[in-house]
Amino acid sequence: MRTDAELIVDPDTYTSGVPYDALTRLREKNVVRIDDFWAVFRHDDVRTVLRSPGVFSSHRGATQIRDPRPEDLKYVQRMMLNQDPPEHSRLRRMLTRAFTPRAVARLEDGIRSNACEIIANPSGDFAVDIADLPLLTLADVFGVPRQDRALLYDWSNRVIGFQDSEYALSSSSTAGMTDMALAALELRPDDGRDPRARDGMPDLYAYAHALGSYKRAHPSDDVLSNLMQEDISLEEFENLFWLFSVAGNETLRNGIPGGMIALLEHPDQYERLRADRSLLGSAVEEMLRWWTPVMHFRRTAVQDTELSGQPIKAGDKVVVWFSSANRDELVFTEPGKFDVGRREADHLSFGHGPHFCLGAQLARTQMRAIFEAVLDLSGTIQLDGSVDRLRSNFQNGVKHLPVSWPK
Repeated sequence: MRTDAELIVDPDTYTSGVPYDALTRLREKNVVRIDDFWAVFRHDDVRTVLRSPGVFSSHRGATQIRDPRPEDLKYVQRMMLNQDPPEHSRLRRMLTRAFTPRAVARLEDGIRSNACEIIANPSGDFAVDIADLPLLTLADVFGVPRQDRALLYDWSNRVIGFQDSEYALSSSSTAGMTDMALAALELRPDDGRDPRARDGMPDLYAYAHALGSYKRAHPSDDVLSNLMQEDISLEEFENLFWLFSVAGNETLRNGIPGGMIALLEHPDQYERLRADRSLLGSAVEEMLRWWTPVMHFRRTAVQDTELSGQPIKAGDKVVVWFSSANRDELVFTEPGKFDVGRREADHLSFGHGPHFCLGAQLARTQMRAIFEAVLDLSGTIQLDGSVDRLRSNFQNGVKHLPVSWPK
């Protein structure tokens, strides 16, 4: 019989669901040694780690459980996700203007229009249908031609879903793509190399440089055009492009079908939300808490410290478990209950501290738009088959969500 620690790190576990019972038992122990890292399960301890970059560094060993190859570490440390202040703050400032409340407000009408079109033209697979909303939004914000947005889809599949055979070699139709996209795709490897390594996605970097050169010559009002005007190194530019392309849509792409699954599994809450549209804001926060798209992140202790009485030595790997913290009984009343009117909204699905998700407000706007369109339907969506979940111990992913639509 496998231990709880073995269960939560095995990607096969998650094809049938997050092991919340195991996480509950581990949470009772607060901080647990698993393999070569300390796993942190309590909400308060997770917040402490995330808000203390001077003690728990994103930069020292990067932010994934596994250690990067020595030849890759120096490169991935240049990514904003893997930086500590003040370098992290400098890179973040380059991007903030695209995510201010005013900037997000300018996008709302377009997002609602896209959401309504997606819901009005369903294929029967909710997860596949709604995946296009964050791609459309990301393409517009970042400056990627819309006809090339399938590149973002495939890159994120390959990186986030490297443990899943369906996603590991994701390759969408190239119909209608720009010439620079087609040229970049000539470099796409299909030999099973690690897509998270520097040499794993040469097509991404080739496209980044081609699009960057175009934006330098033809700037417009988008993130990439703005970056071309900044004092930024080659490695920083490449890593920001990687971060936007891969991480820019994953939380939302899985959070939306996760929210739909919550409604399908709790029809009383679905009807409650249909009857009282004013609950949509709290419902979105509850969906993010209940589903928790990104399940964990790693830090490295840079000095001796402790968490909940457990000594942590300098150099130790520390992994915070969001899917546990978001169901901490010390913070949330009946944490296993899905409640669209829940007032406890202190979930950690967007992180906490210096690395709090820059696009959180944009993600919330898109979730509200999709579920507004769902609630505008004449009846309720119904599950019409088995949910196909991503094989991953990192991303709480939904590959396929077959549903039937109201007539």
